[in-house]
Amino acid sequence: MAMQELMIKRRDATGKEVAKRLRRAGVVPAILYDGRKAETVTVDPKAVLRMIHGHEGTTQLLTLKFDGEPGNGARLAIIRELQFDPVTEQLLHVDLQEVAVDRAITVQVSVRPVGEAAGVREQKGILNLVLHELSVSCLPTAIPQRIDADVSALMIGDVLTVADLRAPEGVRILNDPGQAVATVAPPMAEEVAAVVAPTAAVVTEPEVLTERKPKEGEEAAAEEGKRPKRPERPEKAEK
Repeated sequence: MAMQELMIKRRDATGKEVAKRLRRAGVVPAILYDGRKAETVTVDPKAVLRMIHGHEGTTQLLTLKFDGEPGNGARLAIIRELQFDPVTEQLLHVDLQEVAVDRAITVQVSVRPVGEAAGVREQKGILNLVLHELSVSCLPTAIPQRIDADVSALMIGDVLTVADLRAPEGVRILNDPGQAVATVAPPMAEEVAAVVAPTAAVVTEPEVLTERKPKEGEEAAAEEGKRPKRPERPEKAEK
């Protein structure tokens, strides 16, 4: 992996308001970890973006130089994490990890499919890259930019696994050997337009209002009400 230089500057103040002021001043806050302590620094976001532009994978090996210090205090580090604004995509924060040239580290490396799968060429299948990054262990100076995955022999239903990959010399892949890297799926069935028969018009007959039938007991009560009432007999006076 090619090594690039990045100028950084120490800072003492921390906090959200400080970070906002730094961004307005044209720099972004960053943290440099060395395994024992964390140092707060600032970096030029344009310089960082130039470094990662067109770079495959998530790991960058850098030579850090401290601005304004005697000898620039060069130190070897990698970019651990970049934080971006989800709306403006502006670089907000950088995490740097100091490394030793003679000590192996664990990093993420991108996977790149190589060749045209036979199942795509001959069977019109669809190549699916299941695993986009690999976890590898190696010396900082041996970090590969990517690891190629030869998919040319894959037919529909075949699966390329981690065990099928060839890592560069000095690089050890840490993923499960049985983990799927790529596969070829059957072609998608063509969508058939459903022919819907015209729906016959439904003639709705006018609603006929029928007289409600009286419930049992109501009819007798009604008939009773129609009959003339008999005159009441005068009661006999008590003797």
